[in-house]
Amino acid sequence: MWCLGDYNNEYNMYNTTQIRIGKPRMERNHSGGIFMLRSVLVKKALYANMSQRPISSFFTSSSSRKRKHDEIVDQNKSDGCENVENSEPNNLANERAAIIELAKKKPALCGNIGLTWFKALEKEFSKDYFEELGRFLLKERSSYTIYPPEKDVYSWTNAVKIQNIKVVILGQDPYHGPNQAHGLAFSVRKGIATPKSLVNIYNELSKDIPGFKTPSHGYLYGWATQGVLLLNACLTVKAHCANSHQNKGWENLTDAVIKWINNNLSHVVFLLWGGNAQRKSELINKKNHLILTAAHPSPLSAHRGFFGCGHFSKTNEYLQKHNKKPIDWTYLP
Repeated sequence: MWCLGDYNNEYNMYNTTQIRIGKPRMERNHSGGIFMLRSVLVKKALYANMSQRPISSFFTSSSSRKRKHDEIVDQNKSDGCENVENSEPNNLANERAAIIELAKKKPALCGNIGLTWFKALEKEFSKDYFEELGRFLLKERSSYTIYPPEKDVYSWTNAVKIQNIKVVILGQDPYHGPNQAHGLAFSVRKGIATPKSLVNIYNELSKDIPGFKTPSHGYLYGWATQGVLLLNACLTVKAHCANSHQNKGWENLTDAVIKWINNNLSHVVFLLWGGNAQRKSELINKKNHLILTAAHPSPLSAHRGFFGCGHFSKTNEYLQKHNKKPIDWTYLP
Protein backbone atom coordinates (compact mmCIF):
# COMPACT_ATOMS: atom_id res chain seq x y z
CA MET A 1 0.00 0.00 0.00
CA TRP A 2 1.35 3.42 -0.93
CA CYS A 3 1.05 6.55 1.16
CA LEU A 4 2.00 10.17 0.50
CA GLY A 5 5.45 9.47 1.92
CA ASP A 6 5.94 6.85 -0.79
CA TYR A 7 5.04 9.40 -3.46
CA ASN A 8 7.48 11.92 -2.01
CA ASN A 9 10.28 9.39 -2.15
CA GLU A 10 9.41 8.52 -5.74
CA TYR A 11 9.25 11.96 -7.29
CA ASN A 12 12.33 13.18 -5.49
CA MET A 13 14.47 10.52 -7.22
CA TYR A 14 16.67 11.89 -10.01
CA ASN A 15 15.65 9.04 -12.34
CA THR A 16 12.13 10.16 -13.29
CA THR A 17 11.44 6.91 -15.12
CA GLN A 18 10.70 5.35 -11.78
CA ILE A 19 7.28 7.13 -11.73
CA ARG A 20 4.72 5.64 -14.12
CA ILE A 21 1.83 8.07 -14.28
CA GLY A 22 0.25 6.84 -17.53
CA LYS A 23 -3.15 7.83 -18.85
CA PRO A 24 -5.66 8.62 -16.09
CA ARG A 25 -8.26 5.89 -15.72
CA MET A 26 -11.88 7.15 -15.54
CA GLU A 27 -14.44 5.47 -13.29
CA ARG A 28 -17.93 6.35 -12.21
CA ASN A 29 -18.84 6.86 -8.61
CA HIS A 30 -22.13 5.75 -7.05
CA SER A 31 -23.87 9.02 -7.99
CA GLY A 32 -22.90 8.68 -11.64
CA GLY A 33 -20.14 11.31 -11.48
CA ILE A 34 -16.77 10.81 -13.11
CA PHE A 35 -13.49 11.08 -11.25
CA MET A 36 -9.88 10.40 -11.99
CA LEU A 37 -8.50 7.56 -9.86
CA ARG A 38 -4.79 7.80 -10.79
CA SER A 39 -2.38 10.14 -9.05
CA VAL A 40 -3.04 13.81 -9.83
CA LEU A 41 -1.13 14.64 -6.67
CA VAL A 42 1.97 12.89 -7.96
CA LYS A 43 1.75 14.70 -11.31
CA LYS A 44 1.58 18.12 -9.70
CA ALA A 45 4.44 17.39 -7.37
CA LEU A 46 6.55 15.98 -10.20
CA TYR A 47 5.95 18.93 -12.52
CA ALA A 48 6.78 21.38 -9.73
CA ASN A 49 9.98 19.49 -9.02
CA MET A 50 10.90 19.35 -12.73
CA SER A 51 10.40 23.09 -13.21
CA GLN A 52 13.04 23.83 -10.58
CA ARG A 53 15.72 21.55 -12.02
CA PRO A 54 18.25 22.24 -14.78
CA ILE A 55 17.88 20.21 -17.96
CA SER A 56 21.19 18.47 -17.36
CA SER A 57 19.82 16.86 -14.22
CA PHE A 58 17.41 14.74 -16.27
CA PHE A 59 20.37 12.93 -17.81
CA THR A 60 22.21 12.10 -14.60
CA SER A 61 23.85 8.72 -15.02
CA SER A 62 23.55 5.88 -12.55
CA SER A 63 27.29 6.20 -11.91
CA SER A 64 26.76 9.81 -10.80
CA ARG A 65 24.09 8.69 -8.40
CA LYS A 66 26.50 6.05 -7.07
CA ARG A 67 29.17 8.72 -6.55
CA LYS A 68 26.65 10.82 -4.65
CA HIS A 69 25.83 7.82 -2.46
CA ASP A 70 29.52 7.18 -1.86
CA GLU A 71 30.02 10.83 -0.89
CA ILE A 72 27.22 10.57 1.64
CA VAL A 73 28.72 7.37 3.05
CA ASP A 74 32.13 9.04 3.31
CA GLN A 75 30.57 12.06 5.02
CA ASN A 76 28.80 9.79 7.47
CA LYS A 77 32.10 8.11 8.27
CA SER A 78 33.78 11.45 8.89
CA ASP A 79 30.89 12.52 11.11
CA GLY A 80 31.28 9.35 13.15
CA CYS A 81 28.11 7.72 11.80
CA GLU A 82 28.10 3.96 11.45
CA ASN A 83 27.63 2.58 7.94
CA VAL A 84 25.60 -0.60 8.25
CA GLU A 85 26.89 -1.88 4.90
CA ASN A 86 30.54 -1.58 5.93
CA SER A 87 30.84 -1.36 9.68
CA GLU A 88 34.19 0.14 10.67
CA PRO A 89 34.39 -1.63 14.04
CA ASN A 90 33.95 -4.97 12.28
CA ASN A 91 36.68 -4.10 9.78
CA LEU A 92 39.07 -3.13 12.57
CA ALA A 93 38.33 -6.32 14.44
CA ASN A 94 38.99 -8.37 11.30
CA GLU A 95 42.26 -6.53 10.65
CA ARG A 96 43.39 -7.07 14.22
CA ALA A 97 42.52 -10.76 14.06
CA ALA A 98 44.55 -11.14 10.86
CA ILE A 99 47.58 -9.45 12.44
CA ILE A 100 47.36 -11.67 15.51
CA GLU A 101 47.32 -14.75 13.29
CA LEU A 102 50.31 -13.46 11.31
CA ALA A 103 52.24 -12.73 14.51
CA LYS A 104 51.85 -16.38 15.54
CA LYS A 105 53.97 -17.28 12.51
CA LYS A 106 56.47 -14.43 12.89
CA PRO A 107 58.22 -14.24 16.29
CA ALA A 108 59.58 -10.75 15.56
CA LEU A 109 56.06 -9.37 15.15
CA CYS A 110 53.54 -8.73 17.92
CA GLY A 111 49.78 -8.86 17.43
CA ASN A 112 49.23 -5.57 19.25
CA ILE A 113 51.18 -3.42 16.77
CA GLY A 114 49.31 -0.22 15.88
CA LEU A 115 47.17 -0.69 12.76
CA THR A 116 48.46 2.36 10.89
CA TRP A 117 52.03 1.29 11.59
CA PHE A 118 51.36 -2.25 10.43
CA LYS A 119 49.93 -1.01 7.14
CA ALA A 120 52.89 1.31 6.59
CA LEU A 121 55.45 -1.40 7.35
CA GLU A 122 53.64 -4.49 6.12
CA LYS A 123 56.09 -5.22 3.29
CA GLU A 124 58.94 -5.45 5.80
CA PHE A 125 57.34 -8.37 7.61
CA SER A 126 57.71 -10.66 4.60
CA LYS A 127 61.38 -9.88 3.94
CA ASP A 128 64.18 -12.35 4.59
CA TYR A 129 65.84 -10.26 7.31
CA PHE A 130 62.61 -10.24 9.32
CA GLU A 131 62.30 -14.01 9.08
CA GLU A 132 65.90 -14.41 10.27
CA LEU A 133 65.28 -11.95 13.09
CA GLY A 134 62.28 -14.00 14.18
CA ARG A 135 64.31 -17.19 14.33
CA PHE A 136 67.00 -15.42 16.35
CA LEU A 137 64.46 -14.05 18.85
CA LEU A 138 62.77 -17.42 19.22
CA LYS A 139 66.07 -18.98 20.21
CA GLU A 140 67.05 -16.09 22.51
CA ARG A 141 63.73 -16.10 24.34
CA SER A 142 63.99 -19.82 24.95
CA SER A 143 67.37 -19.41 26.67
CA TYR A 144 67.56 -15.90 28.16
CA THR A 145 65.53 -13.08 29.63
CA ILE A 146 64.82 -10.57 26.88
CA TYR A 147 63.72 -6.97 27.37
CA PRO A 148 61.25 -5.45 26.90
CA PRO A 149 58.56 -8.11 27.43
CA GLU A 150 57.21 -9.34 24.12
CA LYS A 151 53.91 -7.47 24.54
CA ASP A 152 55.79 -4.17 24.84
CA VAL A 153 58.18 -4.46 21.89
CA TYR A 154 55.84 -2.43 19.65
CA SER A 155 54.29 -0.17 22.29
CA TRP A 156 55.76 2.84 20.46
CA THR A 157 53.14 2.23 17.75
CA ASN A 158 50.15 2.40 20.10
CA ALA A 159 50.22 5.97 21.38
CA VAL A 160 49.71 7.77 18.06
CA LYS A 161 48.98 7.03 14.41
CA ILE A 162 52.02 7.04 12.15
CA GLN A 163 50.67 9.92 10.05
CA ASN A 164 50.47 12.13 13.16
CA ILE A 165 54.16 11.93 14.06
CA LYS A 166 55.74 15.37 14.54
CA VAL A 167 58.98 14.60 16.39
CA VAL A 168 61.33 11.60 16.34
CA ILE A 169 63.73 11.01 19.25
CA LEU A 170 66.03 8.15 18.33
CA GLY A 171 67.61 5.93 20.96
CA GLN A 172 70.05 3.05 20.56
CA ASP A 173 68.65 -0.04 22.30
CA PRO A 174 66.33 -0.70 25.25
CA TYR A 175 67.36 -0.51 28.90
CA HIS A 176 68.71 -3.92 29.92
CA GLY A 177 67.86 -3.87 33.64
CA PRO A 178 64.82 -5.54 35.23
CA ASN A 179 61.46 -3.78 34.70
CA GLN A 180 63.02 -0.81 32.88
CA ALA A 181 62.31 -1.19 29.17
CA HIS A 182 58.69 -0.98 28.03
CA GLY A 183 59.05 -0.08 24.36
CA LEU A 184 59.50 3.71 24.44
CA ALA A 185 63.08 4.94 24.06
CA PHE A 186 64.48 6.63 27.22
CA SER A 187 61.22 5.96 29.12
CA VAL A 188 60.52 3.77 32.16
CA ARG A 189 57.22 3.04 33.84
CA LYS A 190 56.16 4.72 37.04
CA GLY A 191 57.67 3.21 40.15
CA ILE A 192 60.99 2.52 38.40
CA ALA A 193 63.97 4.75 39.20
CA THR A 194 64.58 7.37 36.52
CA PRO A 195 67.66 6.33 34.48
CA LYS A 196 70.60 8.74 34.45
CA SER A 197 70.26 9.56 30.75
CA LEU A 198 66.66 10.63 31.34
CA VAL A 199 67.70 12.64 34.41
CA ASN A 200 70.01 14.58 32.09
CA ILE A 201 67.19 15.07 29.59
CA TYR A 202 65.05 16.50 32.38
CA ASN A 203 67.91 18.79 33.43
CA GLU A 204 68.16 20.18 29.91
CA LEU A 205 64.40 20.64 29.73
CA SER A 206 64.33 22.59 33.00
CA LYS A 207 66.76 25.09 31.47
CA ASP A 208 65.26 25.14 27.98
CA ILE A 209 61.49 25.11 28.56
CA PRO A 210 59.91 27.72 30.86
CA GLY A 211 57.74 26.12 33.51
CA PHE A 212 59.21 22.64 33.17
CA LYS A 213 59.49 20.88 36.50
CA THR A 214 61.25 17.55 36.78
CA PRO A 215 58.58 14.90 37.38
CA SER A 216 58.86 12.21 40.02
CA HIS A 217 58.89 9.47 37.39
CA GLY A 218 60.41 8.62 34.01
CA TYR A 219 57.25 7.69 32.11
CA LEU A 220 57.23 9.59 28.78
CA TYR A 221 53.91 8.38 27.38
CA GLY A 222 52.52 11.91 27.59
CA TRP A 223 54.98 12.99 24.91
CA ALA A 224 54.14 10.00 22.73
CA THR A 225 50.44 10.87 22.69
CA GLN A 226 51.32 14.28 21.23
CA GLY A 227 53.19 12.84 18.27
CA VAL A 228 56.68 12.28 19.68
CA LEU A 229 58.07 8.97 18.43
CA LEU A 230 60.45 7.54 21.03
CA LEU A 231 62.17 4.94 18.87
CA ASN A 232 65.12 2.72 19.64
CA ALA A 233 67.14 1.63 16.61
CA CYS A 234 67.20 -1.88 18.11
CA LEU A 235 63.97 -3.04 19.74
CA THR A 236 65.14 -5.83 22.06
CA VAL A 237 68.12 -6.64 24.27
CA LYS A 238 69.35 -9.54 26.40
CA ALA A 239 69.15 -8.90 30.16
CA HIS A 240 72.26 -7.12 31.47
CA CYS A 241 73.93 -7.21 28.03
CA ALA A 242 73.85 -3.81 26.32
CA ASN A 243 73.82 -3.90 22.52
CA SER A 244 73.41 -7.68 22.53
CA HIS A 245 70.76 -7.63 19.77
CA GLN A 246 72.46 -5.16 17.47
CA ASN A 247 72.82 -6.07 13.80
CA LYS A 248 70.31 -8.90 14.01
CA GLY A 249 67.68 -7.22 11.84
CA TRP A 250 65.91 -4.64 14.00
CA GLU A 251 67.86 -1.80 12.40
CA ASN A 252 66.38 -2.70 9.00
CA LEU A 253 62.88 -2.33 10.40
CA THR A 254 63.50 0.93 12.26
CA ASP A 255 65.27 2.33 9.19
CA ALA A 256 62.06 1.54 7.28
CA VAL A 257 60.13 3.54 9.90
CA ILE A 258 62.39 6.55 9.40
CA LYS A 259 62.16 6.24 5.62
CA TRP A 260 58.36 6.10 5.71
CA ILE A 261 58.16 9.21 7.87
CA ASN A 262 60.71 10.97 5.67
CA ASN A 263 58.86 10.12 2.44
CA ASN A 264 55.26 10.56 3.55
CA LEU A 265 55.26 13.40 6.09
CA SER A 266 56.48 16.98 6.06
CA HIS A 267 58.23 19.17 8.62
CA VAL A 268 59.07 16.49 11.17
CA VAL A 269 61.81 17.22 13.71
CA PHE A 270 64.45 14.51 14.18
CA LEU A 271 66.45 14.68 17.42
CA LEU A 272 69.60 12.62 16.88
CA TRP A 273 71.70 12.31 20.03
CA GLY A 274 75.01 10.49 19.81
CA GLY A 275 76.97 9.01 16.94
CA ASN A 276 74.76 5.98 16.30
CA ALA A 277 71.63 8.09 15.99
CA GLN A 278 73.34 10.70 13.85
CA ARG A 279 74.26 8.10 11.24
CA LYS A 280 70.53 7.88 10.49
CA SER A 281 70.60 11.44 9.14
CA GLU A 282 71.46 10.07 5.70
CA LEU A 283 67.93 8.63 5.55
CA ILE A 284 66.33 12.05 6.05
CA ASN A 285 65.64 14.79 3.51
CA LYS A 286 66.95 17.93 5.17
CA LYS A 287 64.88 20.17 2.87
CA ASN A 288 61.60 18.73 4.14
CA HIS A 289 62.49 18.11 7.78
CA LEU A 290 64.59 19.52 10.62
CA ILE A 291 67.53 17.51 11.99
CA LEU A 292 68.97 18.51 15.37
CA THR A 293 72.12 16.74 16.56
CA ALA A 294 73.92 16.69 19.91
CA ALA A 295 75.92 14.40 22.15
CA HIS A 296 74.09 11.54 23.81
CA PRO A 297 72.50 12.45 27.19
CA SER A 298 74.40 9.63 28.89
CA PRO A 299 76.48 10.78 31.91
CA LEU A 300 79.55 9.83 29.87
CA SER A 301 78.84 12.38 27.14
CA ALA A 302 76.11 14.84 28.17
CA HIS A 303 78.68 17.51 29.08
CA ARG A 304 80.14 17.33 25.58
CA GLY A 305 77.26 19.08 23.87
CA PHE A 306 73.93 17.78 25.07
CA PHE A 307 73.59 20.26 27.92
CA GLY A 308 72.72 23.61 26.44
CA CYS A 309 71.63 22.25 23.05
CA GLY A 310 68.16 23.81 23.37
CA HIS A 311 66.59 21.11 21.22
CA PHE A 312 63.18 21.19 22.87
CA SER A 313 62.53 24.89 22.34
CA LYS A 314 64.00 24.71 18.82
CA THR A 315 61.64 21.85 18.04
CA ASN A 316 58.61 23.90 19.03
CA GLU A 317 59.80 26.95 17.10
CA TYR A 318 60.06 24.84 13.96
CA LEU A 319 56.66 23.21 14.46
CA GLN A 320 54.95 26.57 14.99
CA LYS A 321 56.70 28.02 11.96
CA HIS A 322 55.08 25.28 9.90
CA ASN A 323 51.63 25.66 11.47
CA LYS A 324 51.87 22.62 13.72
CA LYS A 325 50.89 22.51 17.37
CA PRO A 326 54.01 22.60 19.58
CA ILE A 327 54.81 19.81 22.00
CA ASP A 328 53.89 20.41 25.62
CA TRP A 329 57.08 19.03 27.12
CA THR A 330 55.68 19.57 30.62
CA TYR A 331 52.85 17.10 29.97
CA LEU A 332 54.06 13.97 31.72
CA PRO A 333 51.09 12.67 33.74
